[in-house]
Amino acid sequence: MEPGVGRTLAQSRNARISELRYDLKFSIPEAASAPIQGSERLRFRLKDSEEDLVLDFLRPGDSKVSLHSLGRPVPFRFDNEHLVIPKAALRPGFNELEIRFASSDPPFNRHADFLYTLFVPARAREAFPCFDQPDLKARFRLSLDIPSSWTAVANAPELSRAARPQRRLEVRFAETKPLSTYQFAFVAGRFQIERAVSGRPLRFFHRETDKEKLSRNRDQLFALSQQSLDWLEDYTQIPYPFGKLDFVLIPSFQYGGMEHPGVVYFNESKLLLEESATRKDELRRAELIAHEMAHMWFGNLVTMRWFDDVWLKEVFANFLAAKSVDPFFSDIDHRLRFLMGHHPGAYAVDRTEGTHPILQGLDNLNEAGSLYGSIIYLKAPIVMRQLEALLGAERLREGLRRYLRAFGFGNAAWDELITILEKSSLRSLEPWSRIWVKEAGLPRLSADFRLDGQGRILELAIVQEDPSGKGRIWPQKLEVMALQPAQEKRFVVDLSQMRTPIPEAGGLETIGVLLNSDGMGYGLVALDELSRRNFLGQAKLISDPTARGAAWIALWDSMLQGRTRPPELLDAIVAALPSEEQDLIAHWLLKRLAELHWRFLSPAERSARAEATERMLWSSLGSARSSGLRSEFFKTFSKVAGSREALDRLERIWRGELALPGLKLSEEDMSVLAMELAVRGQPRFQDLLARQIKRVSNPDRKARLEFIAPALSADADSREVFFVKLLDGRNRRREEWVEEALEYLHHPLRAQQSLKHLRPGLDLLEEIHRTGDIFFPQAWVGATLKGHNSLEAARAVRDYLARKPGLAPPLRRLVLQHAHELFIASEQAATLEAKGR
Repeated sequence: MEPGVGRTLAQSRNARISELRYDLKFSIPEAASAPIQGSERLRFRLKDSEEDLVLDFLRPGDSKVSLHSLGRPVPFRFDNEHLVIPKAALRPGFNELEIRFASSDPPFNRHADFLYTLFVPARAREAFPCFDQPDLKARFRLSLDIPSSWTAVANAPELSRAARPQRRLEVRFAETKPLSTYQFAFVAGRFQIERAVSGRPLRFFHRETDKEKLSRNRDQLFALSQQSLDWLEDYTQIPYPFGKLDFVLIPSFQYGGMEHPGVVYFNESKLLLEESATRKDELRRAELIAHEMAHMWFGNLVTMRWFDDVWLKEVFANFLAAKSVDPFFSDIDHRLRFLMGHHPGAYAVDRTEGTHPILQGLDNLNEAGSLYGSIIYLKAPIVMRQLEALLGAERLREGLRRYLRAFGFGNAAWDELITILEKSSLRSLEPWSRIWVKEAGLPRLSADFRLDGQGRILELAIVQEDPSGKGRIWPQKLEVMALQPAQEKRFVVDLSQMRTPIPEAGGLETIGVLLNSDGMGYGLVALDELSRRNFLGQAKLISDPTARGAAWIALWDSMLQGRTRPPELLDAIVAALPSEEQDLIAHWLLKRLAELHWRFLSPAERSARAEATERMLWSSLGSARSSGLRSEFFKTFSKVAGSREALDRLERIWRGELALPGLKLSEEDMSVLAMELAVRGQPRFQDLLARQIKRVSNPDRKARLEFIAPALSADADSREVFFVKLLDGRNRRREEWVEEALEYLHHPLRAQQSLKHLRPGLDLLEEIHRTGDIFFPQAWVGATLKGHNSLEAARAVRDYLARKPGLAPPLRRLVLQHAHELFIASEQAATLEAKGR
């Protein structure tokens, strides 16, 4: 048998097994190093007993397993991560098995005084023998034997708790609704509990010791959750399906959130915001909560049949989260927010050799983690918004209601939803679905026009090209703006062919043509030279915020295409930022400024512009309209600071000798500041980091800083020892900490010294893919490559790919995605160096 959970095996089991129930008991020692023991009673109906029955179980080492049925021992064998029961021990109809086992540690995420299970996409099999596939839903009963000082929470309500000898506690939970194995979850440990005082009986479990922070956020968390649930019940016309609902706020949780029915996990820092949080941070928190609530219907009530359709639950969670949250943030331009939040990130993957379709093939669930990424989370919502425009909002909603009613507490695939939508809209959607969902890539869009001697348009056409050379057409409506000296003229064109003329544009005076000016289209915009030059100098003169955002995105793409020099773009951003009226655009430009500064400027270009950049950031910090925007300017100033004056200012801020008017820095802000100073390598800054660790009182946040500190050491040998420790999987269990430490280890200021870590870091990717959680492989590769821009680094990546012809395609794509800008930056640097010679 093949390792993991193969599709053929899963299909065979789905055809034979029904009425599945798990009664599970876990005994959890207080010491995180002691093994977890478990037992289960597995009940199911078997269609026939013509074949052996295969359970998924990746046991720890050679630990013992016992299996009985009706009190009698049952023979079995282990075969490549499976427990195989001979057909002679089975019978058609009802079967019951009793199994005792030891669990593997990784999916329990064990810490000194708490743990949480995380079984997505197929890691339940590491905790207990099961049918670890999404389309064999089951009802679960759970009993936990835990230290008496701990509390516990799970998918279903608590039924009872009873004291046991040796300061132990047994907690029993009610039976769940039908769940997939990846949705089954529980948390145990030292947590505090907050309860909603009105409305639904919501609770959240947390480990926060800052009472002021807790008080500042508590009511808003409950209010946002209530609002999301109310909105979703109205939209779907289905009440919340899973009875009780609890939230667990986990320090340094490896995702933003995880939607287990009845017990939703959140990254604590995403919900308990600092006092300096921006309006954008507040919106992100609201969208995160709404995203996980939407999963109660899309993902939990109706679950994908196989993980190749994992995008389906994610796209509707994102799509509906935005719909439900937007009305409560009326001060934010949501059309602009969608553009800046989705298109650049989707393009960053879709333009690379590592791109892939939204709907990807998947033969084995041990590869399911590689399906997640920007194409699912960023491109898919753009495509779904186009589908809504194609069908109409009401028809889409009615189709989704039919889908939920038809497949409730069951499983469905994308094509089954498309069939429902085709019936409700009376139109064929298969050709649209094929190009947008089932094929990889994106179009290249450009404006082809001629002007007369007075700058008036003689002819204008929109050209759509397929970068892959296959001649494909992505059908879509595209808004085109002709920017005039005193106004903006818009046209909407239906792109159904390679060249689409706009005859009504004839005679208009223009200084540039902007494609996708309303953010509804999708494709890489190749600016003509007139538009590129004028937008670079006058993007701030485009009055419509969404169009202005689209212009900046096009300019960024022109830099990656080699048509705009990085210092030229940085100068334009530095000139535009002080007068930019839209915080969303300012935030995006600040991120691009830091990326240009470190990755795309040569040392000489960086040095020549450092004073002007620092001066603009410091000045804007004092004049920003809001504390949130001041916070963003300060963070960027801290990231790019290099002059003695700038570093002295940052040190004085950390010491409390220099205040920032209108901006109160939190303990976390001070920790980040101490790390930014420490990475500069000066001895006095190393001392600041040690003192900051002593300042921090919360044990979880202190442990994080202590973990990261060696990666910030000025001593190269200490950093080497830290990296070697990461080669041991036991030292990579706090994945968010590892990602942060790696970014500092490979910081641009340390890039030359950390080149030696590139190849061994990449060589570890396959192991990280096997042992880490779903987002960790891309986090590992991203943090490893992010700080590099040299030819040596690019060569190391290419050599790795050449040495690994058998590298799994999803992992090869992952490396190519994250190396794309490294390749561009290194080629630009080589060209600049050649010109200098």
